[in-house]
Amino acid sequence: MRVHCAVYARGLRRYSTYRAATLAGILTNSVFGAISATVMLALFAARPQINGYDAGDAVTQVFVGQTLIAVVAVMGPPLELGERVRSGDVGTDLLRPVSLQGWWLSEDLGRATFQLVFRGVPTFAVGALLFDLVLPADPVRWAAVLVSAVLAVLVSFSLRYLYELAGFWIMDSRGIWAVAGLLGPVAAGMLLPLTLFPPALADVLRLLPWASMVQIPAEILLGKDTLPGGTALGGLALQAGWAAALLALGAWTTDRATRRVVVQGG
Repeated sequence: MRVHCAVYARGLRRYSTYRAATLAGILTNSVFGAISATVMLALFAARPQINGYDAGDAVTQVFVGQTLIAVVAVMGPPLELGERVRSGDVGTDLLRPVSLQGWWLSEDLGRATFQLVFRGVPTFAVGALLFDLVLPADPVRWAAVLVSAVLAVLVSFSLRYLYELAGFWIMDSRGIWAVAGLLGPVAAGMLLPLTLFPPALADVLRLLPWASMVQIPAEILLGKDTLPGGTALGGLALQAGWAAALLALGAWTTDRATRRVVVQGG
């Protein structure tokens, strides 16, 4: 546990050095959030209700997405594990007295913590200043949102870790990332709330792991009955189920991968 805490602190400290990049990220996310929110307002001016969402709901989800975009890294950057597999440096990683998955999870949690506190929260604050966001008054709901954000990070890490593990077999995971970087934001509800999709398609996408990174946290914040079971508890249960299943799959895949390590050039 001491090692994992040290790796977590290293990840937090590492990203805290990129102050200019953090400020640029806040500006970028705020600008894109404002543009997307304006588009949503124009859309809902023509049609005030779409599948249970109104303009305030849609604008709020836009800024939830911009808040979490760097936290869950659905559009990247990827973990450095793929590059280490490609270069052969993963051999050194396997000599550490901790599991490969545990090491990278601890570091990614440090990264996500920094991105949430110092990039995500300021971006959401800008959205609240510029637009009339739908914010719950119940502190219990806010606690559920925080738990949901943690589970979103776990799901995100698990997916990105699996993408990188593919490098043990195909030697280069960048092709997988190219596809995931295009499809992931759509399935997560990052680019467009899933509620705006045809209901049958939205119901399917909401049950996939990518939705647990943005759509489910947004619906918990908004208190929507489209969550599994119609409650925040149902949404959290779905996220927790995906996190547990994907972490277990990652551990199993790691075991299979490290039985036959192949390093380019030898």
